[in-house]
Amino acid sequence: MTEIRVPTLGESVTEATIGRWFKKAGDPVAVDEPLVELETDKVTIEVPAPSAGTLSEIIAADGATVAVGALLGQITDGAGAAKSAAAPAKPAAAAPAPAAAAPVAAAAPKAPPADAPLAPSVRKISAESGIDASTVPGSGKDGRVTKGDMLAAIERAASAPTPVNQPAAAVQVRAPSPADDAAREERVKMTRLRQTIARRLKDVQNTAAMLTTFNEVDMTNVMALRAHYKDAFEKKHGSKLGFMGFFTKAVVQALKDVPAVNAEIDGTDLIYKNYYHIGVAVGTDKGLVVPVVRDCDQKSIADIEKAIADFGRRARDGQLKIDEMQGGTFTITNGGIYGSLMSTPILNAPQSGILGMHKIQDRPVVVGGKIEVRPMMYLALSYDHRVIDGKEAVTFLVRVKESLEDPARLVLDL
Repeated sequence: MTEIRVPTLGESVTEATIGRWFKKAGDPVAVDEPLVELETDKVTIEVPAPSAGTLSEIIAADGATVAVGALLGQITDGAGAAKSAAAPAKPAAAAPAPAAAAPVAAAAPKAPPADAPLAPSVRKISAESGIDASTVPGSGKDGRVTKGDMLAAIERAASAPTPVNQPAAAVQVRAPSPADDAAREERVKMTRLRQTIARRLKDVQNTAAMLTTFNEVDMTNVMALRAHYKDAFEKKHGSKLGFMGFFTKAVVQALKDVPAVNAEIDGTDLIYKNYYHIGVAVGTDKGLVVPVVRDCDQKSIADIEKAIADFGRRARDGQLKIDEMQGGTFTITNGGIYGSLMSTPILNAPQSGILGMHKIQDRPVVVGGKIEVRPMMYLALSYDHRVIDGKEAVTFLVRVKESLEDPARLVLDL
């Protein structure tokens, strides 16, 4: 008998939703054959069969919310053994519950000082999960709440019998449609990823003092450079030369000049990050994901283009890893590929800035006293005004514009 359990999903990810089972109870399975699809807050992953045999029982049905380590099902070698072994499976799954309650009871008498500060990791988990740290019994010194206490509280909430009802509190319930309209409507349950996107974006609007500033960039020189070298670039590096490499390097140069845009607010502290992990927003059929290209200041344009191309392919195939979407310090989003002329992007929390690229459009502009037609792009920088002043935001955007209109600056580190 082999148990199928929820694998470790990554740091701060403690639960998932069953997307769908690829097999039915009684079906034969091979080693490493995909059995079930799990949807987390960030990615969709497939759980492979740990051994060959017969899928004797499915314990967690489609749509169920499960914690890390939870029992999903069992594999056995014989159909007869499957039925006899299936009976104790459900009680066994429930057995850890009393054990989990024991340390809570032991920790209950301890109470931390009223003014005891929470650890940064505890504050982060509390903000992401929505669980109030003050309601969690602490096992640390003087009854302080630890990261382990928060993760245990999340797991208890995930294993509760009605976890699917929790998101409903944040969802507005619409008035029923007239009968004629209702017959022509289709109701589809939001995926876990879509629910998380909705919650995080709304949280940003509720907490950050978000503002957007605009500028425009003449793409003539970048387009000429790209057209001149794109064939040689692809032949040498095996990937196409796009605009994202130029924009990423321009952003890094601007972040070095205006460090506040690369900062993050943490309570009453500002954290200035002296590294440049740039998130690149990628649209997929299941929603928007933001893989992170790390240490872009140490990478060439070719390295960045290769990384972005690889992320794009794997994002659309649902093969991104959770740690590949964490730790970004700034984000770039390109609505221009869909035809957007101008937009106001929403921050990717906890970052303080996001740059929106848009469609390149020929427009008449005045150059040297004469009207010329130039390929122009609007740029939008949304930023958290609590961290970044208006002067810093405008300066950042001007630096990006200068680097793109004179790409030699990127080579000369100007």
